[in-house]
This record gives sequence, structure tokens and C-alpha cells, in this order.
Amino acid sequence: MRNISLDAVDHVDRVVLPIGTDYRPGHVLDWHEHRRAQFLYGATGVMVVDTAVGTWTVPPERAVLIPAATQHRVRMLEVSTRSLYIEPGAVPWWPATCTVVDVPPLLRELLLSAAEFDVDYSPSGREGRIAELLLHEIAARTPLPFHLAIPFFTDLAELCRLYLAAPDARVTNASWARTSAQSERAFTRRFRAETGDSPAAWRTRARLLAAVPLLRTATVTEAAGRLGYASPAAFTAAFTRTFGLPPSRFTTRSQ
Repeated sequence: MRNISLDAVDHVDRVVLPIGTDYRPGHVLDWHEHRRAQFLYGATGVMVVDTAVGTWTVPPERAVLIPAATQHRVRMLEVSTRSLYIEPGAVPWWPATCTVVDVPPLLRELLLSAAEFDVDYSPSGREGRIAELLLHEIAARTPLPFHLAIPFFTDLAELCRLYLAAPDARVTNASWARTSAQSERAFTRRFRAETGDSPAAWRTRARLLAAVPLLRTATVTEAAGRLGYASPAAFTAAFTRTFGLPPSRFTTRSQ
């Protein structure tokens, strides 16, 4: 099934509904939720998924598991997706929050094959076996660290979302504390309680996550400069330490 809405087929009696969709660059799927759990794979491009409690950046050829009935928003950056919409009762092991995972070659080929299924594919035939194997492969995935927690309280959440929209290495704990009319110590303590990170560590991670979509069109050197790193080597070391892969793996431009 390609480029059709879930609403048009959600009633179909299939545990797994595969849908492939091509999005124009910069398209935003505004806040919505699905009755089913969703496995959202970006065959191309970068996706940024937001919920009330966090933000997840999905690099090319990775996927995000979205729990059923989770309000979320997705920004598509030159993305072609292959989604699976799955009856929640069939996946009791599904994570309680969004989770980014890798997509190895076997899973990728299964997803591409499933996108060509008819809506009323046979559960007992080849397509049904592929659907079953897809669930086994997804269950075997391990989480990747491409996420940030968003605080529950509105004032802190607003600070964080503004920073995500325009990461700036010059922002300090003191400036954030002044915005919140708190002492720096009280602000830091409250922020850590909400996110599990210090404000400085959170901002560092936010800047590194911002590099993932930036590297679609920028070199490592350009990304390092735009994000306030003293050198490409410093940026590469921080990125690799955080995500386990060098930024060069996410850029198509020569350095």
C-alpha cells in the first residue's frame, strides 16, 4: 500500500498494515495519534519526532517505534517512509515511549516487500509470513541514543523547544536561570530532576542531535562551525562518543 492514509484502511482485519509514503521536503505531520502502534522507517532522509515528553531524531535508514495512542508530531526532511501499523495486542513487548532503532539489511528488505502488499493480503500466505517475520525482527532491535527528554513543566519545556529550534553554544545555565527567575543552583537542580541531565549536558546533546539533519547538506567541518565547536576534531569526538558513530557516516559531502 503506497501513499494512502491509515484512516482509509485501519478497519481492515490485519495485525500488520504496511504503508509506504513519500513526503515533500520539510513536510510536517502535525500533532496526531494512531490507535495502532507504529514502526516508522525512513528509507531516505531524516525524521524528527516530538511528543510531550521528548524528541527523537531518526537518521537515514533507521526507524522509530511509536507506541499506540501517543500524541506525536513528525518533521520530514526529504523522507520516503515505510510504516507498519500494528495492533497493540499483538506486541505486548512494544516500548512505552518512542524508541529509535537500527534497520539491518534483512529488516529493510522485508519492509520494502511489505510496502507492496494489497490491503487484503492473505494472513496465511507468503505476505502473512513476512508480517510475522517483521515482528520478530523488530522485537530483536536495541535502542539507539538519538533522543532528548523534554521537561514536564511548561516553562522548562518552552526553553528546551526554543533551543532545539535554534541551538546556540553561547547559551549558559545562568541565562536560562534568569529567564526562569531562579538562582542558577535551583534551576540546575530542577532541570536535572525533570530530564535526568544537567542543563549544559542537555544543550550539548541537543546540538549534536541538530547535526544529524544538518549533515544532509553540510560537511563535517561546516557542521562543526555552525554548532559552535572549536574544531572538526572536537565535534567528531563529541558526536562519536554520544552516538557511537562518527558524523562522517551521516554526510554525503566531501570534507
